[in-house]
Amino acid sequence: MTLPTLAFLGIGLMGRPMASRLAQAAYPVRAWNRTHAKAEALRASGAQPCAQLHDAVRDADIVISILEAGATVDEVLAAALPALKPGSLWIDMSSTRQDEALAFHARLTQAGCRFIDAPVSGGVLGAEAGSLAIMAGADPADFSEAQPILAAMGNPKCVGPVGSGQVAKLCNQLIVGATINIVAEALLLAEAAGADPAAVREAIRGGFAGSRVLEVHGQRMLERNFVPGGQVKTQLKDQRNILAAAAGAGITLPVTALVTRQYESIEKDLPAADHSAALIALERMNPGQRLGSKADTLPE
Repeated sequence: MTLPTLAFLGIGLMGRPMASRLAQAAYPVRAWNRTHAKAEALRASGAQPCAQLHDAVRDADIVISILEAGATVDEVLAAALPALKPGSLWIDMSSTRQDEALAFHARLTQAGCRFIDAPVSGGVLGAEAGSLAIMAGADPADFSEAQPILAAMGNPKCVGPVGSGQVAKLCNQLIVGATINIVAEALLLAEAAGADPAAVREAIRGGFAGSRVLEVHGQRMLERNFVPGGQVKTQLKDQRNILAAAAGAGITLPVTALVTRQYESIEKDLPAADHSAALIALERMNPGQRLGSKADTLPE
């Protein structure tokens, strides 16, 4: 069986391991990134680096993008459109707004192509392990075609028509953002009240408070390791998109609004830190209180 030719656009923290897994699964992968050196680094995994966007997408059966934000996807899609193969399928795995996903779908449909929005959750570790949660908004036939490719990167689930993937991702990020902040509050309270925060985390891991966030980000906070992972600026973009979606749906999300303000307080000086740096935002609200004695490890 001949495997489809893939164009993979966006070789960042997430894109690099995702594209590598596809190449290692024997898919023909053309890798493109604005900074060509990042695409070139994938050559060793079997991908073909492309310096020009149109060379990456020309005659590709499936285009996969994972880019910084909806505006970037829009720009790259517009530049790629003239070179796209009629009938090709574009899978956008970036985190964007639902209305942006619907606009991408409309533009590609008009050009005789197809579209799936399939944002992911699981971070760099999930991308490396091929265990990402992949939330797809798609026509059922398009999802069936894409499923084996998505399965090489994680666990795909179709959650509704085009646009629904971004709704699911916002729901995911709502829970993640709020839970990270709650874990930070719990560990700082343990420290401030005289308990051993590491032991508290161990004690509650098996109960109802146990979660992946407590496992991963709770440990990050104890180690004061704020090298991403997911970044503050990315989480904040998602928080703002959640609030925009809520406004569009006519509902109020008071906890999400509070979490957004927490991330906004560290947006300027810690944008590239892991989103577990919500702990630092909390400590700044509580002068003199700090979790542990280790020095902060922050991105360079």
